[in-house]
Amino acid sequence: MPRSASPPSPLAPEDLRWQCRLEEMDFATTAEVEPLEGIIGQETAVEALRFGLETTAPGQNVFVRGLAGSGRLTLVRELLEEIRPPRGCAPDRAYVHSFSQPDRPRLLTVGRGRANELRDRVDDLIEFIRADLAPSLNSDVLRERRAEIERQGMEELSATTGPFEKELEQNGLALVRLQVGTTERQAIVPVIDGQPLGPEEFDALLSEGNISEEDAVKIRERIDEHRASFDRVALEAQSLRAKNRERMRTAVQEDARQVMETAVDELLGGFAEDEVEAFLAELVDDLVTRRLDKLEEGDSFLELYCVNPILHHAPDEACPVIVENYPNYERLVGGLDTGRTADGTAPLDHMAIQAGALLRADGGYLILDARDVVENGAAWAALMRTLRSGSVEIAPPEGQMVRGPIVKPESIPVRLKVVLIGGARVYAALDAMDSDFPHLFKVLADFDSTIDRDATGERYYAGFLARLAQNEQLPAFDRDAVAALTEHGGRVAARAGKLTTRLGRIADIAREAAHLATRTGCEPVTAGHVHDAIQRTKRRADLPSRKFREQIARGTIRVNVDGEAVGEVNGLATTQAGPLRYGFPVRLTATMNPGKGGTVNIEGEADLSGSIHTKGFHILGGLLRHLLRGDHPLVFDASIAFEQSYGGIDGDSASGAEMCCLLSALTQIPVRQSFAMTGAIDQVGNILPIGAVNEKIEGFFDVCRDIGLTGEQGVIVPRANAGDLMLREDVVEACRAGQFRVHAVDTILEAVELFTGVEAGERDADGQYGEGTLLRIAADRARAYWEIARTGGST
Repeated sequence: MPRSASPPSPLAPEDLRWQCRLEEMDFATTAEVEPLEGIIGQETAVEALRFGLETTAPGQNVFVRGLAGSGRLTLVRELLEEIRPPRGCAPDRAYVHSFSQPDRPRLLTVGRGRANELRDRVDDLIEFIRADLAPSLNSDVLRERRAEIERQGMEELSATTGPFEKELEQNGLALVRLQVGTTERQAIVPVIDGQPLGPEEFDALLSEGNISEEDAVKIRERIDEHRASFDRVALEAQSLRAKNRERMRTAVQEDARQVMETAVDELLGGFAEDEVEAFLAELVDDLVTRRLDKLEEGDSFLELYCVNPILHHAPDEACPVIVENYPNYERLVGGLDTGRTADGTAPLDHMAIQAGALLRADGGYLILDARDVVENGAAWAALMRTLRSGSVEIAPPEGQMVRGPIVKPESIPVRLKVVLIGGARVYAALDAMDSDFPHLFKVLADFDSTIDRDATGERYYAGFLARLAQNEQLPAFDRDAVAALTEHGGRVAARAGKLTTRLGRIADIAREAAHLATRTGCEPVTAGHVHDAIQRTKRRADLPSRKFREQIARGTIRVNVDGEAVGEVNGLATTQAGPLRYGFPVRLTATMNPGKGGTVNIEGEADLSGSIHTKGFHILGGLLRHLLRGDHPLVFDASIAFEQSYGGIDGDSASGAEMCCLLSALTQIPVRQSFAMTGAIDQVGNILPIGAVNEKIEGFFDVCRDIGLTGEQGVIVPRANAGDLMLREDVVEACRAGQFRVHAVDTILEAVELFTGVEAGERDADGQYGEGTLLRIAADRARAYWEIARTGGST
């Protein structure tokens, strides 16, 4: 078989890691650097966010999209602090009892900074009712007025009953009040020897013989003769007494109303809002017409008159900026305080109502994490309902059990700007699932995850570290430390010519490096401290990776890093621990024989293959047909597996290695086990870029180092990923020493030649591959399989 004439050469060591240009850093430490103001390299996002914060057009709420740690919340806060755009000062809000609908607490809107004052003045009014109303009603003038009404009533009653009583007197009778059981009533009784006698006394005289039976009959007849007149006079007297009581009650109410209106004018005369005046008028009317007689029984009802100021501003308070870090329904919308008594059974009246973030942000800005809100379905629905209607309705979410009667407060009109912060997936999900979302969040501020890796980007990093040191009182970072952290930013970005804007991760490394410097008494922070911090961060999370390599070294997990084998290839995969990823090798095996079953994905058959991996697997068939196209169909039974893999597999980065594995199984040409490969493929054989290329290379390097570096080991990667390389310095040094290598390839044919050392082959004018080339062997073997399938014979 002809050997490959010119397989791709290994990448030069200087191509394996970008290094920051120290000569362009004109400072010794960050103490000499102007701290960075604002956010690194997000000009487009800043402009979009500024527009969204300043505009008052409807539906112009803002979604800030980008990866966590890229400074999104910091930017929003800083811009709001800078802009403080006038959005119109929101008034104060308060809830009071509704006298007409007790289960619908009434909303009062008062001037900014006056809700607490209203509460205090009404509390003073309540205290006046409790302590001073009764004494005020007992003044000499008011007592004399009521006495006059009582005298007038007595005169009217006497004018009605006097003639009848005189007539009775002339007939030896009298009109008296008798106690009958527990009640008292008027009755006509005889007068004997100048004394009116009740029924019992009269019966006693009769039984003792002091009155004859004949006289008794005459007396009873005289009483009966006046019965009709008595009934008429009694009804008139009863009417007069009722009239007199009503006259007295009206007088007392008028007196109380006059006293209360005077007190209201004195205590609350400064509140000219119509709704406040209406509430106070209803309060006075309720007290005067329904509660006066209850003052003597107790004053517990006075709590109904209290004011609950649920939104109060200081008179000079700036536009509110509310960041709600736990946006569940109650914290977002508000709710009812069920804990006002020890057992939580207090009546849920207007005093139980509590405001949420939506109301506290009225006239300003509300900043929320989109995922946190979406995960609480009730909170998301309430947010969108508020933005649609322009009002907040404070009520328990549907389906929530509430102890005691439920009140339904009047809704509160609000004007606020909502800023949602989230990632691309959350944005896409909301855009697809909520039809209101694109109409209510029209402004998208898109944060890029990277900036250009140039002199400007390096200055940004220096300024950022200067600000971090200044704000958090950290020791300064020397020039080498800044370079090391900038290089780490390039590694996190994992894109050619880019630095990450996820400065939260850079800041964490910087803080740990500063801690190490301070602990050892060595300041400023140096590159050594930075490298130690990076290693410590990885070490804390790489226990599963170390255990995996130990199993490989012991032979528990079979991975070969030298020798040759047919139908076996080292692929590369990754696992994640928090923000860190770790690479490791996986052994791919393939078998192939004549048949009609096609290629079987064992992971797919075991339901361990994800959708992207399954797609990549199907591309293998298309590529085989492209490489081995001829005048007959491909007929074979083949299977391919990730050996000793017991979890789910997804992604297409192993499809290149799978293709090399299948070609080895078909041709029976052995594959070098000293190589591992990562890279996706298309149906015409191009090797496509993948993610986590640095971690995958390092994962295979670590296994090779544990077992023993031979100088033959290396990794095959897509050429499109070559510019993304930011390998660890120990890997670069091993490559420089010739102990390890990294090859970048454009096509599957280049990869096959590296794996086998056999020329892949090219088609001639007749469409045939050259004799002895790998693809000629593959084509001949495919034809032989077809002949076997066609004739039922054997090779």
